[in-house]
Amino acid sequence: MRSSAITSFGRSDYSDVDPEERVLSIVVMGVSGAGKSTVGNMLARELDFTFCDADSLHPPENVERMAAGYPLGDVERWPWLEAVGRYLADSRTANRGTVMACSALKHSYRDALRRHVPDAFFVFLDGPMSVVHQRIDGRNHEFMPPTLLASQYLSLEPLAEDERGIRVDIEESPVRIVDTVRSAVAAAAIPPALRDR
Repeated sequence: MRSSAITSFGRSDYSDVDPEERVLSIVVMGVSGAGKSTVGNMLARELDFTFCDADSLHPPENVERMAAGYPLGDVERWPWLEAVGRYLADSRTANRGTVMACSALKHSYRDALRRHVPDAFFVFLDGPMSVVHQRIDGRNHEFMPPTLLASQYLSLEPLAEDERGIRVDIEESPVRIVDTVRSAVAAAAIPPALRDR
């Protein structure tokens, strides 16, 4: 399983990380059908974090647009990203973080979230369109029809070297993905002396 570069301080078990050093904002990103909600829920339970699906933060107009088969443009997306960023910042406490399932397909979208939570850690669920298409054909999503999948892949910008996070293969089992992410998040803990640099 390939992963992007991670700032590491030699930790492998999140339970051993000092609470003051823990990553408190984790964004599970990727196209619709990649498994963001499944992995995000499991990860939140493992870490005793709050879980939120960013889809629940869309305004009604965005939901109606997507349900009709039209992809969102940036005009519709920016206010939603601001709401997601505010939720991430407001929901975490000194001892408990938040796992957010959010498409966050573009670097600029992730930058919008980082403006609220600069220390956010991104989990990129990556895989071929054929696999994702099979998954979404078998489900009934309230406002993300399969016809929008191609537009999401066209918009998708994988994590760059300057972004804090990890890429995981969606063809792995959710349990293995969560184990991998848990270790990566532990390794990415930031000592307080470095947090504000």
